[in-house]
This record gives sequence, structure tokens and C-alpha cells, in this order.
Amino acid sequence: QVQLVESGGGLVQAGGSLRLSCVASGTIREIHAMGWYRQAPGKQRELVASMNRPGDTNYADSVKGRFTISRDNAKSTLYLQMNSLKPEDTAVYYCSAAFGMVVGGPGDYWGQGTQVTVSS
Repeated sequence: QVQLVESGGGLVQAGGSLRLSCVASGTIREIHAMGWYRQAPGKQRELVASMNRPGDTNYADSVKGRFTISRDNAKSTLYLQMNSLKPEDTAVYYCSAAFGMVVGGPGDYWGQGTQVTVSS
């Protein structure tokens, strides 16, 4: 079992920055991949960025060059640095963790989500 707790969301003006954090606990040694997803009202949840154990990263085209995923293994924490935020980035952001090679599988663990609102 893995527990994930996100923080760092909030209200920011367009062009601003936020850093999301996700603290993992439980059987974290079994985690091979982690990621950030988001879900806007009326839309499907989408993958924003992911990172596997060796450190390979993957980003949605819509956030490339603006968002950076990183981790601090000593703190069991995953981060998402979001710069140059746009109103279309407004969504609930979720942290996920997978024992498999990539996130997105049926056995993924999820956090409770943190709201990010970008005003124009």
C-alpha cells in the first residue's frame, strides 16, 4: 500500500508559478514510476508529467518547456514546478504512483488532489 498527499495548489495569475508537492509513504520501495495528472471540469483526467525510477521523464505537449517534474528521494517527495501558467492549466492536479514500469495502469495509487486555478 502507498499513501500520497499532495500540496501546493492555489490561485495564481496567468504567467505566475506554483510548485506542487506529493509526499509518498507506505511501501515506497516498490514504486517504480510516479506522475502528475490533472482533471479540468468536464474533461477527462490527463497525464501531465511522469518520471520512472531511473529518472526518465515524460511531459504532455501542452506543458513542455513550462513544467518540470522532479523528486527528492530522501524526502520521498515528488514535485511539479509549474511556470508561465495559463488559464487552461486550471484543474485538480493528482499525484500517482505505480509499482509497474509506467503510471496509468489499473493498480496505480492516487492522492486526493490539489486545486490549481489560474486567473486571466
